[in-house]
Amino acid sequence: RASLPELPDAKRARYEQELGLSAYNAGVLTAEVEAARWFEALLERLGPDQAQRASNWVTSELFGALNRLGRTIADSPVSPAQAAELLALIGDGTLSGTLAKQVFEIMLETGEGAAAVVEARGLKQTSDTGAIDAAIADVLDRNADKVAEYKAGKEALFGFFVGQVMKAMQGKANPKVVNELLRKALG
Repeated sequence: RASLPELPDAKRARYEQELGLSAYNAGVLTAEVEAARWFEALLERLGPDQAQRASNWVTSELFGALNRLGRTIADSPVSPAQAAELLALIGDGTLSGTLAKQVFEIMLETGEGAAAVVEARGLKQTSDTGAIDAAIADVLDRNADKVAEYKAGKEALFGFFVGQVMKAMQGKANPKVVNELLRKALG
């Protein structure tokens, strides 16, 4: 009895109770044996504390890409080890969500690992305050009218400024640092 494979219903219940996954994610991940195996291999590398984040990524990003490519998880161009590497780079702040999507697309096309893609293409998120400050100064100079509106109480423009700075930095700026420095610059 102990050597029998875990049945999908039991696995789904375990994912929900022990890993804290939503009923939806647990159901999707246990619907096919291959999906559950792939997810478990990913979790072995990340650890159970990352289960929620990993399940969200697998059910949205990975399954979405596989669906688009007409492939199954069994012939996924990205392995659990490569996915773990990508998720670790998001977790440690090396990649923003936007950059991670770009890196993932390249991984799907080339089969390269996340770190190799980031290094070869310079896709690291930057927290370099000098570069971010320069971009902020440029954005504020070019939008003096909007700065005046913002200072007159139109606080909704803050998002516009963040967007312009991120655009100037080609999506590579750490959004937390941008928010912090922008608030200081706008006084």
